[in-house]
Amino acid sequence: MARTKVVVDPITRIEGHLRIEVQAEDGRIADAWASSTQFRGIELIMQGRDPRDAWAFTQRICGVCTVVHAIASCRAVEDALDIEVPRNGTIIRNLIHGMQTVQDHVIHFYHLHALDWVDVVSALDADPAATSALAKQLSPWPNNSDTYFQEIKDRLAKFVSSGQLGIFTNGYWGHPAYNLPPEANLMAVAHYLEALDWQRDVIRLHTIFGGKNPHPNFLVGGMASAINLSDTATINAERLTDIHDMIRRARRFVEQVYWPDLLAVASFYKDWAAIGGGTGNYLAVGEFPAGDAKDYDSLYFPRGIIVDKNLNEVLPYDHEKVAEYVTSSWYEYSVGDDAGLHPWEGETKAKYTGPAPPWEYLQDHDKYSWMKSPRYDEMPMEVGPLSRMLVAFASGHDDAREVITEALGRLNVGAGALFSTLGRTAARGVETRLLAMKLEEWYDELVGRIRTGDVATFNTDKWDPETWPSTAQGYGYLDAARGALGHWIQIQDGKISRYQCVVPSTWNCSPRDPQGQMGPYEAALVDNHPLVDPERPIEILRTIHSFDPCMACGVHVLDAKGDLVTEVKVQ
Repeated sequence: MARTKVVVDPITRIEGHLRIEVQAEDGRIADAWASSTQFRGIELIMQGRDPRDAWAFTQRICGVCTVVHAIASCRAVEDALDIEVPRNGTIIRNLIHGMQTVQDHVIHFYHLHALDWVDVVSALDADPAATSALAKQLSPWPNNSDTYFQEIKDRLAKFVSSGQLGIFTNGYWGHPAYNLPPEANLMAVAHYLEALDWQRDVIRLHTIFGGKNPHPNFLVGGMASAINLSDTATINAERLTDIHDMIRRARRFVEQVYWPDLLAVASFYKDWAAIGGGTGNYLAVGEFPAGDAKDYDSLYFPRGIIVDKNLNEVLPYDHEKVAEYVTSSWYEYSVGDDAGLHPWEGETKAKYTGPAPPWEYLQDHDKYSWMKSPRYDEMPMEVGPLSRMLVAFASGHDDAREVITEALGRLNVGAGALFSTLGRTAARGVETRLLAMKLEEWYDELVGRIRTGDVATFNTDKWDPETWPSTAQGYGYLDAARGALGHWIQIQDGKISRYQCVVPSTWNCSPRDPQGQMGPYEAALVDNHPLVDPERPIEILRTIHSFDPCMACGVHVLDAKGDLVTEVKVQ
């Protein structure tokens, strides 16, 4: 039996620093270790600060996932202090978060994940006329002419002939695992480039409602988005029209470019519908309230737990069943490293015990990651679009069932295909379709309320710390683009006494727990997973990228005084 150790470090086309180690046996991955190798963060610096400012600090956990941390933080404080948010404020949050999710998913597909399936150099062999015919079969998108695809091919040829592939450098071009014909590759490259301009356009919604992007402005109690249709300094009729047009352009691109491309690419890789399923446990905290943010029954995407791929039963979600372990993490607990602590009891004490760079195999050490290991009711849980769509499907969500059924039918695969690397990517597309439609509904609701004279976007009734209880604690949920996010806050005498975040990539990239249970990344890599060429491990990238990793969110600790705690140098 041929055994090979493979290390991919760093994993590229993600946010942050991630190292994957696997052991392969006869062309299959037999064991895997996922390690977040960068120590950075924000969490402990929250202590002693005004809770109303928490969103601005936690938003800086990541330069990509800015909106989600801000909203989760606001919800945590609002929960702790029993602050109600006007419906307009919730709608605007839905619009901001919804547009970020749509943008994020499209960016992920084209700019982070597609190159695992698309051979860029192969596109040079494409016939532009045949590419045009293929594109016209899939969609009425206007940029489908022979001339357009010839121009894209010429641009790409200049890149290659210069020896400088630029954004396409260091791909495993020519790898035998690539299945797309040259024309499909050329079409995908063209849309890759178009998506760069599209995403820059539609995300301007954030700058109108939040003043800027990234890091839009938020407010505990709602949104600092004053509405006056006749005032040029506020959200007025002109800005609302601009927002409406962005939403329409976002939906058009999703339906006429992204969704057709996703299904077209997936049709050539249906074997990946049986690879990379992972733990089989799925968690969704739910998102996009139709009423009060605390009315969990009103969420557009429902919350729930699925265990062992059982779509016949959705268990209720209870955040108090969440616990974090550090058995395999570079931290220590005062109560012992095999204990599981709920975030309201959480500790963030860094203790690096790994090797010095250049690193030997991390798999040879009991502790091997800066990620903690969250568990729900002692079980590892996958979070993300697949979890949300599975919970929605199993809960009888009509919209989700319709689009999922459409995708399965067009790919001619059964529902079991959802539990896979391909299913994870397809679920992201399903969710994008749903949100692109839902954005229009939220916009119409907001405009309808404004027409009745309701322009309230925030509530500061309980902003005076003198009215707060001496102690309070709150939980802020949010299902972000990458999955379930939780912010837990404790307040004492008007200041933050403890702040803990459990984020999507902490769930998915978690190392082994005291029971030896793998986290979702690791479990997915050993689930019927091929590795044809250890020198070019494109299969590893396919499955890891299907989760859309964000290491910066997952490792977010800092000495309370801003002092350097540990230093790791790459040599």
